[in-house]
Amino acid sequence: MEKYPVQFIGAGPGDPELITVKGAKALENADLIIYAGSLVPEPLLHWGGEDAEKLSSAGMHLEEIVQRMYEAWQSGKKVVRLHSGDPSLYGAIFEQMKALKEKNVSFEIIPGVSAAFAASASLKIEYTIPEICQTLILTRAEGRTPVPEKEDLRALAEHRAAMAVYLSSGLAEKVQDVLEDAYGPDAPVAVVYRASRPDELIIRTTASELAESMRDQEISNQALIIVGAALEELQVGTPSSRLYDQKFTHGYRKGSGSEH
Repeated sequence: MEKYPVQFIGAGPGDPELITVKGAKALENADLIIYAGSLVPEPLLHWGGEDAEKLSSAGMHLEEIVQRMYEAWQSGKKVVRLHSGDPSLYGAIFEQMKALKEKNVSFEIIPGVSAAFAASASLKIEYTIPEICQTLILTRAEGRTPVPEKEDLRALAEHRAAMAVYLSSGLAEKVQDVLEDAYGPDAPVAVVYRASRPDELIIRTTASELAESMRDQEISNQALIIVGAALEELQVGTPSSRLYDQKFTHGYRKGSGSEH
């Protein structure tokens, strides 16, 4: 009997059209779809075939999820484990992959669009501005889930890089305190709630007013907190990328000037 690898698929940030073509095709061909019911919107399941069994993992524990995948895989079914965003980022797939390896179950991963990039699209920003910011930090504040000491939010914020803070909407006061100290109280901050979804909400505020702004809108989950130079009012003279500078020579074009 032919057996197919279990496929971990990134569903993207919520807009059903932001799943990859490869991910959508995998859903169309799946016999069993186990999806993160608390995070993956129902419209994404429309990519699945009518005959596919669709199970929400919201009320399931790890052993149940793995056992259902294993039984379906063992019987030659095509199994999809559908996660929100990209599975590699706060996707909790490590323990699932470990358990499948222990059962000698083959698997593969199809990446997805993370909320940080759906948020930047909605904000119409580029995180990495030439000569001003070339680093984007994706992180979270410590809450019920601890973070390594060297990755403490305050330590990371000291770099003053662009930063997208996940899973921290319920810790707005803590995040505000860190951002005020590192970026300054007047630093622009954006909160993007449910990026790319029909009820998406964008709040533009400052570091010192972050917690109050989120309370006013009653946002305590499913939002990204974003800070960095990209949110600032850029001035005339802000450096442009050299990639399209007519003076700049690279492997596909000879520049008109002396820069190379």
